[in-house]
Amino acid sequence: MGLRELKKQQTRELLADTAMGLFAEHGFERVTVAEVARAAGVSPNTVFNYFPTKEDLFFDRQDAVVGHLAEVVRRRPADSSAVDAVRADLLAGLADGEPTIGLTPRMATFWRIIADSPALRARLLELGERSEAALAAALAEESGTGPADPLPRVVAGAVAGAHRAVLGEIRRAMVAGEPAEEVRERVRTAVERAFDLLTSGLAGYRSGQ
Repeated sequence: MGLRELKKQQTRELLADTAMGLFAEHGFERVTVAEVARAAGVSPNTVFNYFPTKEDLFFDRQDAVVGHLAEVVRRRPADSSAVDAVRADLLAGLADGEPTIGLTPRMATFWRIIADSPALRARLLELGERSEAALAAALAEESGTGPADPLPRVVAGAVAGAHRAVLGEIRRAMVAGEPAEEVRERVRTAVERAFDLLTSGLAGYRSGQ
């Protein structure tokens, strides 16, 4: 990374971190972009250069999140199904404390901010839809199906829906203040059972065919 790119990355991180601190203290709806800019020591235009909307400031890693399931499926072993790949990724994230899983006490604040904001809840739904669409595109690409074939979209809906439900359970538990280790074990068991059901139901779609 060159010096210019490094400075841009540092500015982006400064803006996102500053915004999150304000959102945590005052709530998403009550903080303006101008206030974020002032706290970060930049102009509002600078903020908008990096983040087109206030929601983008909150979900500053949304591109990686949207593309995650599709990437997991694309890089899976040749003998593994899409369901197997997503299950393995979820279980690894639960075991390793992957930040995007959200299963840490400090993430409770993040989830509470979303719960208190209609705008952020709407954006979270949009991100889920975009992630599902990216997964459907990956499945269609590898199976060679045309845009008129609904099967990749239906399969993506089942897999991505299960994934969202798992994250939703974690979000609910963290906001409620439940112990992370208890939640981890309960969710791990649910993932194993739910994805076993998906595997048996989608067994014929192991290679996207």
